[in-house]
Amino acid sequence: MTTDSTASWTAAFRSAVVSPHEAIDLFELRGFAGQTLRQIIRLDGGGSALRIRLSNRYGKEPLRIGGAHLARRTEGSGIESGSGTPVRFGGAEEFTVPVGEEAVSDPVERAVAAGDELALTLWLPDDTGLSTYSAVPLRTGYAVPGNALTAPTLDGTEGLEELATRHFISGADVLAPAGTRIAVAFGDSWFEGTGTTNDTDRRFPDLLNNRLHEAGSTGWVVNQGISANRLLTDEIGEHALARLDRDALDVPGVTHVLVHFGLNDLGIPGQEAYPEPAPVPTAADLIAGLTALADRIHAAGLTATVTTVGPYKDTIFEGYSTPEGVAVAREVNDWIRGTDSPFDFYADFAAAVADPADPDRIHDDYDSGDGLHVNDAGAKALADSVDLATLKI
Repeated sequence: MTTDSTASWTAAFRSAVVSPHEAIDLFELRGFAGQTLRQIIRLDGGGSALRIRLSNRYGKEPLRIGGAHLARRTEGSGIESGSGTPVRFGGAEEFTVPVGEEAVSDPVERAVAAGDELALTLWLPDDTGLSTYSAVPLRTGYAVPGNALTAPTLDGTEGLEELATRHFISGADVLAPAGTRIAVAFGDSWFEGTGTTNDTDRRFPDLLNNRLHEAGSTGWVVNQGISANRLLTDEIGEHALARLDRDALDVPGVTHVLVHFGLNDLGIPGQEAYPEPAPVPTAADLIAGLTALADRIHAAGLTATVTTVGPYKDTIFEGYSTPEGVAVAREVNDWIRGTDSPFDFYADFAAAVADPADPDRIHDDYDSGDGLHVNDAGAKALADSVDLATLKI
């Protein structure tokens, strides 16, 4: 156990999890039985040791881990020879995560740095039931039959599955120098990265980290976005006000919280009801929710930065964009830009990627193709819209 008193555990990777038991079913739901699961973690920051967080928050069965193994990733599902080490929980290599709980590993005593890619492999001997998962990690995962915990690669293995979702992993912490300051990107798909290129780390928080690194910052941003997440209503994921403590305020090392919510509150009701109309929240509803977020962030002693609601007029998702919803987004954005907002700072996402000829829609250069999410260039425009002086990390 480390005894470095000049360092403290600080979040270096996060993956916000959702329940497979929701009514709205947008993503592949699955469990595992008698399989090895290898998933990639890319660290946002470094330190002298590492610990892994596994989640069975939404599982209906105890999650038995027959073994966990951490190694440096090479390419695909490959790991670097000689870099592997068992990951123990409470001193044990085999352990169980109870229903509804999260487990934090014993420290892995190795120096790690921002940008390191690590492969976490789990041997899952029993039927896990439907898994606690992350919806759009934009990192390919791998599952194979049997125990392949320390296999140099899973590529080419009979029965290999490539996974678009991430399972059971909720984060990694590093032992960072005392006083390291980090921001949590707490929001929806515009933070999680939907629309950017898979396996390339071109999400908004990644590109903001690139800017911070180039500016000489010693801090970083971790990503707690959930695609289709809402400010006021559950599904997909618990709504922002319900998950704020767990996914932002209680994150070790956090000093700043970045917020982007509102799109799905305005769009999902119409999408779910289509072709029938559906009521959307009023601007007053969203402003009250955002104000509650700001107040709770401030009560925790943290700095709060809000981003304007991204443009989404003409999205391809039927029923999502309505004149009423677009008008509410415009009103909320005027409030964010004005003097009545309780947030410390704002970043103008809407202005950064809007079509100047029609500011309610995403500019073609920044559109991922669905009119709702930005592409890689759009994510860079979002990252460039943040004034680094407001982060102070």
